[in-house]
Amino acid sequence: MSVLTALIKTMRPKQWAKNGLLFVALIFDGQLFELPALARTLAGFALFSMLASVVYIINDLADLEADRNHPTKRLRPIPSGNLPIPVAITAGALLFLIVFGLAPLLSWKFALMCLVYFLLNLAYSRWLKHIPLVDVMVLASFYVLRVGTGMTLIEVSRFSPWLYVFTTFLALYLGIGKRRAELVLLAEGANSHRKVLEGYTLPMLDQMNIVVSSSAIITYSLYTFSAPNLPENHTMMLTIPFIIYGVFRYLYLLQVKNVGGAPEEVLFTDRPLQAAIVLYGITILLIFYLFP
Repeated sequence: MSVLTALIKTMRPKQWAKNGLLFVALIFDGQLFELPALARTLAGFALFSMLASVVYIINDLADLEADRNHPTKRLRPIPSGNLPIPVAITAGALLFLIVFGLAPLLSWKFALMCLVYFLLNLAYSRWLKHIPLVDVMVLASFYVLRVGTGMTLIEVSRFSPWLYVFTTFLALYLGIGKRRAELVLLAEGANSHRKVLEGYTLPMLDQMNIVVSSSAIITYSLYTFSAPNLPENHTMMLTIPFIIYGVFRYLYLLQVKNVGGAPEEVLFTDRPLQAAIVLYGITILLIFYLFP
């Protein structure tokens, strides 16, 4: 593996899919086809993705010893030795300077949200990820922060707060699923790889998932007919089945197929889930932009 290839792998381009949440405000505020707003959001997506890569580099450096003893993480470029530590540090520093040199040009609020995201990630890597329950709540906050960051890039006129609530529950669902998958994968040696896992049991995580998955479906359903910015004919309710299927499909993959420790990997590999997302996106475009 070349150093450049190893660096790109460490930057986790697949993880950038999560940063698509920056487009939530743009899409649900009806500005997807307004070029200035779209350009600002695309620029924000690029900078936020670079910032996320800085965080991944820092995390890999901080977790170096633990990752070397992990069954899959030991294959990452830094723990495996394919990416020299000085190169990783230099690349992270350059990306950090680029992000915070350009972010204020988009808006000071965007730059502030980037800083909050970065500092919270540092706190998570150093302390918060070792505290049961707090760890999954902070993981969920990263998703909500992405939605909020997208709000700072455009002038929002009709974005519903219901989407924040839905994003929170959905993010908790993914975070709890991630912990469950880790617990299953590492089995008896879980505590030696990730200390926080000794604060969880499979029955506990399954009960937590019931709570947050149900809450996600309920809050999204309430959004579709109670948010003031939606079509009066309640056509948004047609999107509810896609949300329900997505929740059920991920639960199936988590508990039957024993995958789900990396939600972004599921997103790129599971065809039924991809189909549901595409159909959901097409339905949203039809409702918001073609037949409002």
